[in-house]
Amino acid sequence: MKMLLICAGGMSTSMLVKKLEKYAATHGIEDFKCEAHGAMDLPEIYKNWDVVLYGPQVSNRAEFFRETVGADFPLGKIEPTDYAIGNADKIFALANKLLSK
Repeated sequence: MKMLLICAGGMSTSMLVKKLEKYAATHGIEDFKCEAHGAMDLPEIYKNWDVVLYGPQVSNRAEFFRETVGADFPLGKIEPTDYAIGNADKIFALANKLLSK
């Protein structure tokens, strides 16, 4: 799974990326790749990813994100609590739910 995380500048989410990578390694999730990027990078890079999740700090841009990736692309918002504590279990569940649609 290739998971792109979108946040305000791409920097604040780097800790979450590390938690997700650790979770993937300890739960046998193979071929996992995750990066964090700022919202303005989305139009140029989203096609290289399986799923795009955005943080609560940029949820005001949800309409822009959806318009950018289209109606059928796996896109979702990470809940504030899950983002804040780095709840990798719930974030992976969200990504898998979006990918199964």
